[in-house]
Amino acid sequence: MSPTPIEQRPDPDILLAQIQQAEQKNVRGKLRIYFGSSAGVGKTFAMLEAAHKAQQAGRALLVGWIETHGRRETEALVQQLPVLDRKICSYHNKQIAVFDLDEALARKPALLLVDELAATNIGGARHPKRWQDVEELLANGIDIWTTLNVQHLESLNDVVSGITGIQVQETVPDTVFYQADEVVLVDVPVEELLNRLQAGKVYLPQQAQRAVKHFFRKGNLIALRELALRRTADRIEKDVQHYKQNEAIHAVWKTEGAILTCINDNLPLAEQVIRRTARLATQMSINWHVLYVETPVLQRLPTVKRERILTALKLAEALGATTSILTSENVAQQIVEYAHQHNLATIVMGHLPKTLQRFWQPSLSAQITQLSPDLDLLHVGFATTTIRAVPESPHSVHASATLTRQVKVEKIPVLLAILISLLTTAITVNLLNFFHLDAVNLVMLHLLAVVLVATKLGRIPAIIATLCNVAAFDFFLVSPRFSFAVSDVQFLLTFVVMLLVGLIISELTAGLRFQARIAAHREKRAYILFELARDLSGALKTEQIIDISLAILKKTFGGQVVLLLPDPNETLILPNEATEIQGLDIGIAQWAFKHNQTAGFATNTLPANPFRYLPLRAPVRIRGILAIQPAQAHWLLIPEQLRQLETCASVIAIALERVHFLEVAQDMLVHIESERLRNSLLSALSHDLRTPLTALLGLAESLTRHPEHLTNTQQELVAAIHQTSLRMTNMVNNLLDMARIEAGRITLQREPQVLEEIIGSAIRAVRVLLNKRRICISLPSDLPLLTCDAVLIERVFINLLENAAKYTPETAQIDITAQANYHQMQIEIADNGTGLPTEHSETLFEKFTRGFNESATSGIGLGLSICRAIINAHHGTITAHNRQPHGAVFCITLPLTPLDMPHEPDDFID
Repeated sequence: MSPTPIEQRPDPDILLAQIQQAEQKNVRGKLRIYFGSSAGVGKTFAMLEAAHKAQQAGRALLVGWIETHGRRETEALVQQLPVLDRKICSYHNKQIAVFDLDEALARKPALLLVDELAATNIGGARHPKRWQDVEELLANGIDIWTTLNVQHLESLNDVVSGITGIQVQETVPDTVFYQADEVVLVDVPVEELLNRLQAGKVYLPQQAQRAVKHFFRKGNLIALRELALRRTADRIEKDVQHYKQNEAIHAVWKTEGAILTCINDNLPLAEQVIRRTARLATQMSINWHVLYVETPVLQRLPTVKRERILTALKLAEALGATTSILTSENVAQQIVEYAHQHNLATIVMGHLPKTLQRFWQPSLSAQITQLSPDLDLLHVGFATTTIRAVPESPHSVHASATLTRQVKVEKIPVLLAILISLLTTAITVNLLNFFHLDAVNLVMLHLLAVVLVATKLGRIPAIIATLCNVAAFDFFLVSPRFSFAVSDVQFLLTFVVMLLVGLIISELTAGLRFQARIAAHREKRAYILFELARDLSGALKTEQIIDISLAILKKTFGGQVVLLLPDPNETLILPNEATEIQGLDIGIAQWAFKHNQTAGFATNTLPANPFRYLPLRAPVRIRGILAIQPAQAHWLLIPEQLRQLETCASVIAIALERVHFLEVAQDMLVHIESERLRNSLLSALSHDLRTPLTALLGLAESLTRHPEHLTNTQQELVAAIHQTSLRMTNMVNNLLDMARIEAGRITLQREPQVLEEIIGSAIRAVRVLLNKRRICISLPSDLPLLTCDAVLIERVFINLLENAAKYTPETAQIDITAQANYHQMQIEIADNGTGLPTEHSETLFEKFTRGFNESATSGIGLGLSICRAIINAHHGTITAHNRQPHGAVFCITLPLTPLDMPHEPDDFID
């Protein structure tokens, strides 16, 4: 009966993963990437044109960030769309407009346009990269349209630098590109792009001339265009595979130029097939896969040959192939299923001459053709001189010894099989002599003996038992007895049937016995993983994870096992108990940790070392290195054992990461609780001190109003009491304000205010502390109103003026200036005092941080921290830097609302 085309059923795990992904997509926004080979191909223009069409179709959208680079056509398209205001941040004493992520999240448009996905954010931003901003926007259900050049893909960074000679610093992980919902390729011919560059439509003329001599050389553009086209084709091929899986389409669509190479236990031919396929794939510039299907027969191969199979697969990986090892009884069916699953239309396999083929084996290519006629088969021929014996692997010493022991041990089952045959013959002879049973009926007893031998002792003893039983039946039970001669020709048929039935029974029984043993091994491996995962799930400390992991791994593999974990400086720490282990090399482990690659025994990196170093890969990062030297070295060359070890390493890595984040969460809870207690203490302390300080300040002010009743010395003491009480009152107010801010109990009362009135009120509040210092205020006459909370902004000026009074001499001058544009108001308070410590200028805004003269200057270090908290609540910024030739400058930037702004000119472009 000829094979029929296979019927593929969807994998339940795959269906469940697809359902989970669909649920996530219902909440997550959709990402569309306009993809091109280089700048100037028209990605931004195409995105804006599509945005206009979407807006005309009634879709609500917002332009979050667009780089026009001075192109008039692009600027004209931007003017006709709603634009998100840019956020002004201070960076290295410069005011820089950046993408306002918080405002975009607050407005939450249905569609947001964010140009230049690979851009780097300024220091201090929430995310270092713009693609991370996009990920947060997508997670909040906002659809994103963005642009990307091929040279910014992380995997192509070294390729592009090798072509152009320029190292691209801004990159995007390939996963962002491949997980995008849509990729739109924007492409123009190289000549047209160069003409656009010369015409000034890409860069300014001077920049264009420099670009043509460096990055925009014709050869570079051709190569980048090819890379962009290939990456887009790869991305679309994944869409084709997903569509086929979702629609349950089993036929192979010959859209991708990828090939599948199949190898078997004939290792010289396997290596030849791999090398020739690698050359073919390189010539055609296509992807290729290598598949090895392991059957129960192949699982009984000597360990030496199995090692060579792994060596051949490693050769394929080194040549750029995607390798897979699958287990199945039907090789042809497994090959066809793999080809359909990965949409591989061409299968390459070795073709032996007929003299080397086994006559009892059916043609594998014929089976594949009958199962799937739509697949193309390519046979690689070989000369007979290339067929040679498989040399012994250098790591197969243990395997050879094991095989020798197995041969010696198998003599006992053979002797037992012969003994059972003799015992069965004795029983049947007695039954024939004393009970006169028919000889034909006694055949069943001999077949029963064959079944018992096959079940308990295996295939070879069962075959020997079959032959012995047939011979004994002929010699002792068939007349003429005690002779191999046969009087009745019909007994020849009985002998033949008996022999065939015995052989078939022995084969089937032994096969089932072998499968049961394989299933038992798999169950044992599964239980080990279950035991490891169960024990690690209850571990709450890193030390517990190490103890549990070492105990289970040593019980499973034996030998030496060491877990190497990194310190905060990313340097692996060698445990004290592992310092005397011979062969363990911390340098190899550090290399494997740094490069995220397996090293040591049976790898391509320092294979002479007896230990194998596996990175503990967790979802977020690498958590350490697992170094293992099993009791039997060849165990690491067996596919099942290697997969078992790698799975154990993954489970350990996930457990380490879970404990790490648990410790981080506990530290955070402790920090939050300590902050809460400190804020409660500050609030209670400041509230209780406020009443007596107010009374003390009132009494001091009353005494200063009647100086005629006081002597000069008493007047000086009263002035000192008044000034000290005022300073203590400001400290208590700062404590109370900080406690309220930390507790989130401050609500802004925004109203249009005149900045001059706020500054004047603040100066009057600290006039005593300012003493003889000069205050110079320079405000433009057309300064717009500022929408803010006047009380809190006044507190900012009070703290800054008080800070200036502390760190400047009495004859110092304090300058207050302000200016405004169409989006923000910038206010500066400068003095000519001692200035700021340059190395701590940014940390001055942290709580309880002080500047110079800690012992001589009063204060608790909350004034500037309160200033920053209030300004941040107004969506502004506050920075500090030194003034030339001496002094300090505090710069406040506050946004202006549309009501505050003056009328914008018609030609203004955001």
